[in-house]
Amino acid sequence: MENIFKDLESNVQSYALSFPVIFNRAKNEELFDTEGNAYIDFLAGAGSLNYGHNNDVIKKALVEYIMEDGVTHGLDMHTKAKAEFMDSFNTHILQPRELDYTMQFTGPTGANAVEAALKLARKVKGRTNVVSFTNGFHGVTAGAVAATGNQHHRDGTGVPLANVSRMPFCGYHGQNVDTIKMIDKLIGDPSSGVDAPAAAIVEVVQGEGGLNVAQDEWLRQLEKLCRKHDMLLIVDDIQAGCGRTGTFFSFEKAGIKPDIITLSKSFSGYGLPMAVVLMSPELDIWKPGEHNGTFRGNNHAFVTAKAAIEHYWKDDKFQNEIAEKSAKVTKRLKHIADKYGVTKARLKGRGLMQGIDVVSGEIADEITTKAFEKGLIIETAGNLSQVIKVFCPLTITMEKLNAGLDIVESAFAEVLGDKLRNVS
Repeated sequence: MENIFKDLESNVQSYALSFPVIFNRAKNEELFDTEGNAYIDFLAGAGSLNYGHNNDVIKKALVEYIMEDGVTHGLDMHTKAKAEFMDSFNTHILQPRELDYTMQFTGPTGANAVEAALKLARKVKGRTNVVSFTNGFHGVTAGAVAATGNQHHRDGTGVPLANVSRMPFCGYHGQNVDTIKMIDKLIGDPSSGVDAPAAAIVEVVQGEGGLNVAQDEWLRQLEKLCRKHDMLLIVDDIQAGCGRTGTFFSFEKAGIKPDIITLSKSFSGYGLPMAVVLMSPELDIWKPGEHNGTFRGNNHAFVTAKAAIEHYWKDDKFQNEIAEKSAKVTKRLKHIADKYGVTKARLKGRGLMQGIDVVSGEIADEITTKAFEKGLIIETAGNLSQVIKVFCPLTITMEKLNAGLDIVESAFAEVLGDKLRNVS
C-alpha cells in the first residue's frame, strides 16, 4: 500500500514525510496507524481540529443531519442549517463580545478568506497596497502568499508578488524597538517609497512564523495607526482563533475591534472545510457574486460549527479549561528549556499554541523525529523551522497532555546532550 503514494502522489506532500506511516483511524487526541499503533496528536490538523478527532458531541449532530437528508451543498442559497449556525454564532460569540460583523462565506480554505479580505479592503479604500508583517503566514494562493513572509512558499508562486509592503512585527528588532513608530514614519513620509496602504493584515500569534506573539499594547497601537492613516485592520485568526490562544478570538485580551477578521481551520469544529470573512457592516460593498466559490455553502460544516459553539462556548467553562491546560504546557516547557537549553532555548507562544525555540532547525527536526518514534505527532515552525510547536486539541485530557509532554521531554533528553550549549 505504501507504494501507491510514492508512485502517484506529487512531491508537494510534506506532512507525510515527517510522519511516514499510514493512518486509518482517529479519536479525540489520538491517531492510529494500520498496524494499530497509537500516536498522541500535538498537531491537530495544523489547527483545524481544536475539538479533537471525531468529537462525539459534534459527530452526533452531523450524523443526525445526514440521516435526515439535510442539504449538503447549497452554494450560497439560504438553508436552515446556515440560518441556525449564523444565529448561534451571533448569539454566543459576537454579541457577548459586543462585536457587530457581517458574515461572508468564501471558498472553504483560509487562503480564500484572506484573498477575499484583501480584495475587499482594496475595493473599499481604492488603493492597491497592503501592509503585512515579517514572518507572517496567510496562505499560498497568489494574493495571500504575497502577504506571506516565508521565502519557501513565495518561491513556489512563479510570478512577481506585488502590492504588499512588509513591515516589522512586534519584537522583530528586539523588544525595546518600537516597530509601530517605524511603520508610522514610513507610511507618513511621502518620500519613503511606501504607497498608501488600504489595510494592514496581522496575526496576533504567528503560528507558522515561529509562535511570535504580538503584545496587547502593540496591537492597540497598530489599531490607532490604522485609524490615523485611514487603513483597515485585518486580523487573520485562521490558526490562532476558535479558542487556540485561550479566548475565542486571539485579539480579545488586547481590547481591539478589527475591521475585518478571517476564520477557517477549526471554525467548522470537525475538520470540515469552512471559511468566513467577518466585516464591519459598512464595508460590505460587494456586488452579488463578485467573490464567489462553488463550495461556499458547506452545510455539514454549518451543522458541526453550531454544535461546537453551543457545546463549548455558551459559558466560561471551556475557556477556563484551556487556561488550565495552557498553564501546564508553560510550566512543562519552561522546565524542559531550563534543563536542556540553558540560555539557548526559550519559550514562545500563548495558550495552547506554545513551543520551544532551539535555535537550530536541524536540532528541532531531530527532536520531533525522535518524538514521533515514541508515539507523538508534533511539528516545527519558525523562519528556520527551529521552534518545536505544541499544538494539541483544546479538548485533550490532562492525562494525555502530560503523556505527550513526557515524550517531548524524553526526546529532548535523547537528542540534545550538550548540542544546544554549543549552538551560537
